[in-house]
Amino acid sequence: MHLSGALLALTFLVPPAWALDAYGAAPAGDPTADVPPFMIFLAALLACVTFHVMVQIPSGLLGSWLGRNRGALVSYAFALTVAGTLTLAFLWGVLRVGNVAELTDLWVDFMARGSLALAGYAGLTSLWARPSRPA
Repeated sequence: MHLSGALLALTFLVPPAWALDAYGAAPAGDPTADVPPFMIFLAALLACVTFHVMVQIPSGLLGSWLGRNRGALVSYAFALTVAGTLTLAFLWGVLRVGNVAELTDLWVDFMARGSLALAGYAGLTSLWARPSRPA
């Protein structure tokens, strides 16, 4: 899970579109701004950690368990299916994102970042779980 968390954090080097929009709307020199600019990047970091704990770890573990002895691609497909469902449930059920366009944008953003990180995890677990061959 450390590899997938590190890969997920690296994907946040490219800030999400919502963070860039909010950063442009909150100028640093405006004391009447609702949110200081550093809080926007703190929110992006919190989004990364929350996604890792609430979605990525359970989907990686469940995907590798469901796809055991079936290969890396099957395990990755299971992990992506679980991650997509958990992401949708989290965005819609917990955060109460009601606007369909906003929900879709956030879901695609998190799934694009999460799919890269889960690919690294699925590849690593398939190499680790591969049985050794006798000499």
